[in-house]
Amino acid sequence: MKRSFLLILSAFCMLAATACSSSAQQVRTYGYKVEETFPHDVSSYTQGLFFQDGQLYESAGQYGESSFRKVDLKTGKVLKRISFEGRYFVEGSCMMNGRLYVLTWQEKECFVYDAATLDKLGSFLYQGEGWGLTTDGKSLIMSDGTSTITFRNPETFAAERTVTVTLRGKNVLYLNELEYIKGEIWANVYGTDQIVRINPSNGVVTSVINLRGILPAQLRQPRTDVLNGIAYDPKSGGIYVTGKNWPKMYRISLVEKK
Repeated sequence: MKRSFLLILSAFCMLAATACSSSAQQVRTYGYKVEETFPHDVSSYTQGLFFQDGQLYESAGQYGESSFRKVDLKTGKVLKRISFEGRYFVEGSCMMNGRLYVLTWQEKECFVYDAATLDKLGSFLYQGEGWGLTTDGKSLIMSDGTSTITFRNPETFAAERTVTVTLRGKNVLYLNELEYIKGEIWANVYGTDQIVRINPSNGVVTSVINLRGILPAQLRQPRTDVLNGIAYDPKSGGIYVTGKNWPKMYRISLVEKK
């Protein structure tokens, strides 16, 4: 397991406590409706998930198993793959301005590739851990497993600003995979079935999405891990989610809870 059971329990309790807070901050809550189901490579320990020009891409972790994949959405088959040396644990990924960026967990290195050919161009070093990565079209947006989100220069990977993510005034820890959707940052909270939607200007959580039960119990196997992976396709407007070593990926719509 990548991180401990205690970490998972802590994340769940923290999010549950803040969601029940009596603070005046208005936070919307959502459930979901599964609109469509797709095969997903059960061997993929999903870390990053995104669409670029209608094409699905995914980064997968674990030492000795890490890879970046170009994936056929309908079949789940890998069309092209970058494999990483066993000393790297790959994390989040995104494309911006013709470049692909792939984080590593504790190796403090972000690999850079040509987005069209997937040829390696170089890498950047950074401090701390790498977890999730997305882009608003101007900056690279990165999580590190804490409540901090860092906006980085895509040319130098230098940190340009940070925001602390809060839900009803309390820090939200264990922010993991990220996706930028219509002016908001969506983030998996590691170890939970919940996604938080974040105002990128101040870090305030505006809504919480509960995806509990989306992967049926009969599809869970000993290696099945937590929910992780959010992809938004601007061409179709579809929102897709999956998890680490899950056999399925889901296109969902949100159902607001009153």
